[in-house]
Amino acid sequence: MLDILAITGPIYLCIALGFAAVRWRVFTPTDMRVLGKFVIQFALAALLFNALASRPIGELLQPAYLLAFGAGSVVWLLVGLWSARKLQRRGLTESAYMTMGMTCSNSTYIGYPVVLLAIGPLAGVALAMNLLVENLIKLPLLMALADVGASGAARTPWKHALRETLHRLVRNPMIVAIVLGFVAALLGWQMPSVISRTVNLFGAASGGLALFIIGGTLVGLQLRGLRRQVAQIAVGKLLLHPAAVWAAVALLPLLGLPALSGELRVAAVLSAAMPMLGIYPLLAQRHGHEGFTAAALLATTVASFFSLSAILWLMRHSAGWLA
Repeated sequence: MLDILAITGPIYLCIALGFAAVRWRVFTPTDMRVLGKFVIQFALAALLFNALASRPIGELLQPAYLLAFGAGSVVWLLVGLWSARKLQRRGLTESAYMTMGMTCSNSTYIGYPVVLLAIGPLAGVALAMNLLVENLIKLPLLMALADVGASGAARTPWKHALRETLHRLVRNPMIVAIVLGFVAALLGWQMPSVISRTVNLFGAASGGLALFIIGGTLVGLQLRGLRRQVAQIAVGKLLLHPAAVWAAVALLPLLGLPALSGELRVAAVLSAAMPMLGIYPLLAQRHGHEGFTAAALLATTVASFFSLSAILWLMRHSAGWLA
């Protein structure tokens, strides 16, 4: 059990330090937003570029990973959306945000540090592929559905949604870093040492600082009156999403498709087991659903310490997973 705590312990200690720093007013919530902007705009972008540019292109092209993580996530997305709409009779906008909480992982702030401690340098490659699935498929689809539900439109404004999606992607520094990293790997470009060291310095700042920011953003969030809805989102995100990805991973060889390597298999399931993305309440604020989304972020982040520890324990005691 101590080896599992060696992975999850540092993650949640960093989160606790961020929480304490804001709670005791060493930093303010505004400071957390500034630090978060630095992480997104510079630190994580540098990490992604370095993780991709420093590897052979053949090692980066992992269609089996994209298929397993993407298919498992999308299937669970459709099931979660159907459940919220048909079984719970919730509106389309609320259903879209509930589903977002159950399917869109915090791959950058929490996922990358956990996966890095579990499997090592390949975590950067897994992070890049996770971001492609999340930013090209899940988030655009759910945001479009939320807009349709809010406007009461009879049909989805696909042209508008596509235009907005492309606009966001072009301005997203992490997506730009992924594209540039793939280009550098394809061309076999060797960075000059001065650039390489600069990129490494920025990339090294990402892990601990990202977790510190997550802790700071949790200060002030409350669960009152939302426990049932929050519990549904937390169970869906922490248990059912990784179960869906695990099923997709297991099905690949049965369908005659290439199986994932041990390390990438661990990365796919762990990535799905992360709590939802840290900007979840900010996205939902656009349509007035910041209340239950903020409560779900708090509860799921706290509960993920136990669920992730349990999943890592199961991997450690299952043949072919963690050594």
